Amino acid sequence: MASDKDYKITLQDKEISFTLTSLAEQANGKILVRMGDTVVLVTAVMSRYPLDNLSFFPLTVEYEERFYAAGKILGSRYMRREGRPSDEAVITARVIDRAIRPLFPEGFNREVQVICTVLSWDAKNDPDLMGLMGASLALSTSNIPFAGPVGVIRIGRIDGNFILNPTYEEREKSDLDFVLAATKKDGEVLFNMIEAEGKEVLEEIFQEALEFGEPFLGEIIEFQEKIAKEQGKEKILFEAPGSDAELVRECKEFIGDKLKEVLFFGEKTSRMDAANDLKAELAYYIDGKYPGEGKSSPAKDYFESEINRLIHEAALREGTRVDGRKLNELREISGEVNLLPRTHGSGFFTRELTKTLSLLTLGAPGDHRLLEGMEFIGKKRFMHHYNFPPYAPGEVKPMRGPGRREIGHGMLAEKALLPVIPSSEQFPYTIRIVTEVLSSNGSTSMAAVCSSTLALLDAGVPITRPVAGISMGVMMAENGKDYAILTDIQGPEDHHGDMDFKVAGTKEGITAIQLDVKIQGINKQIFKETLAAAKETRFKILDTVIEKLLAKPREELSPFAPRIVVIQIKPEKIGMVIGPGGKTINKIMDETGVEIDIDDSGEVFITTDNAEMAKKASDMVRGIVKEVEVGELYDGTVRKIMDFGAFVEILPGHDGLVHISQLANERVEKVTDVVNVGDVIPVKVIKIDDLGRIDLSLKEAKEQQV
Repeated sequence: MASDKDYKITLQDKEISFTLTSLAEQANGKILVRMGDTVVLVTAVMSRYPLDNLSFFPLTVEYEERFYAAGKILGSRYMRREGRPSDEAVITARVIDRAIRPLFPEGFNREVQVICTVLSWDAKNDPDLMGLMGASLALSTSNIPFAGPVGVIRIGRIDGNFILNPTYEEREKSDLDFVLAATKKDGEVLFNMIEAEGKEVLEEIFQEALEFGEPFLGEIIEFQEKIAKEQGKEKILFEAPGSDAELVRECKEFIGDKLKEVLFFGEKTSRMDAANDLKAELAYYIDGKYPGEGKSSPAKDYFESEINRLIHEAALREGTRVDGRKLNELREISGEVNLLPRTHGSGFFTRELTKTLSLLTLGAPGDHRLLEGMEFIGKKRFMHHYNFPPYAPGEVKPMRGPGRREIGHGMLAEKALLPVIPSSEQFPYTIRIVTEVLSSNGSTSMAAVCSSTLALLDAGVPITRPVAGISMGVMMAENGKDYAILTDIQGPEDHHGDMDFKVAGTKEGITAIQLDVKIQGINKQIFKETLAAAKETRFKILDTVIEKLLAKPREELSPFAPRIVVIQIKPEKIGMVIGPGGKTINKIMDETGVEIDIDDSGEVFITTDNAEMAKKASDMVRGIVKEVEVGELYDGTVRKIMDFGAFVEILPGHDGLVHISQLANERVEKVTDVVNVGDVIPVKVIKIDDLGRIDLSLKEAKEQQV
């Protein structure tokens, strides 16, 4: 490692070091990034040979959490090694992918793989930003064509003051978590990726945060540019395949005005069917014109580029869209609640062809999800899961487990809803929402936010306020200056547009933002205008659909939802309720059929749909922790016979001794002459010694009952 080269940058009071390492010597680009004692190795590798006939750029990004980085031995007892990536690792990989993908040359067809491996973690500095910074510098110093570098920061806000790259502890106190990535073009910082969540934070605050972070982003970009200039390898020569002038002429003549006519007519299904039919006809025509020359593939590429051009021109020059809407017009929206008979809550939201159904289930506190990872070990009581089956976009595909897209969209909706979810003290239930995407034509993740809000209200979950979400787009002119912002983007505008800007929130403020671009980035003005337009649309969704259906959560839970009875006991008595090896608590659950969870604070949660059994279990728990006092009378059960007396259980976990002399007024020869095991007898507490041992009397109890 003697040949390794170190560079350092200090942002506010935090130093970040970058080492051009020789550890992964055969990678095209390799960087060690360090902040505090958190260290991430990032590598970038490009395949030696191009892939033919690809309609996408073959980039993969992997974010690898290692348990050893945190000094932990985790995983299955039978494996003791890392398994599939955690949801958090998937989200981080997606964040890195979204920031770097637009910066590769169009038409680049060599596979590129970026791997970020967390080698050391100090529990203070999040490695996710370091992974993206390392990916940017590894690509910039490699021979892989890349139009970076990318700067990235995290912004927090505590007591009205912005904090750069806050620690985990600072993020807990912050009312926003704003991850912002940017590039630079002609001296201007352009923002190309955002992943943010807020506790109902105003649009103006996010704009101020953007202004706060802009100089730091510029500094990081310039720092990387300097390193790339000094240490970077010469980029491989890549030229996008040139267009075949004769082929283009043939395609133009064949298409004529037909594409525009089908693209700007009718509803989605017929429109896209007509467009696809025209595309197939073009390919058939070109194959017939140039048999065996394989020109149908570039002809299809030209067809897609024409769709892109027509959609851009319509928005920029005419202010129109493929479905005839105005640029700022929301599609027709509607909703329903209480759709299914046995679910605890349900919500259905439609935005024309985009339709989502969210189903909510309430569970006991013990139904929470256990998290065991490099960064966090704990419990999760609110979950949102998102399913996108093949039939949603009208396709046929294999059915597999949730992919990165499903995990990412599910987590985005979860972040959007989390700030309004009641605390466990207010509402002790575990809450799980599953959103089924039934039909897709753009922005299903924001539709999931809306239908999930309806499900929460329908279930009677006391959320603070309803949440709605919308996806915004932009069409950018070739000059990079003129643009048109689109409200509520649909399929073709998402696919051929230049931005997907998702905003979710309440009437009080923003709860989540996610930005992806297909261009180099957007400026501050577009950011500001998009937030303003999204706010107006969000309020419209809340007013006309969500709050119109249910202005507030239902007063009563579903009759099929479990009920939770909460009892507070002294923490030092938790062991008494549990009993040796769980014997006591298991006995209560077996006898009553309830589910019992106990918090370290001494809160006992009894979950059941049977009110009678809830009361019985509650009485049993209260009986266990009840303080026994001298003079009290009990009906106890004889549990054990000794020569000198009988041990009687007066409460669960509380036994006392009735000495043979306390069984009757007359002399008793044998204990079994008066009582036997299993007998229920009245007893009086006559003494409790310093060790807590209880003396009982049968004869005094009978005298007192007379």
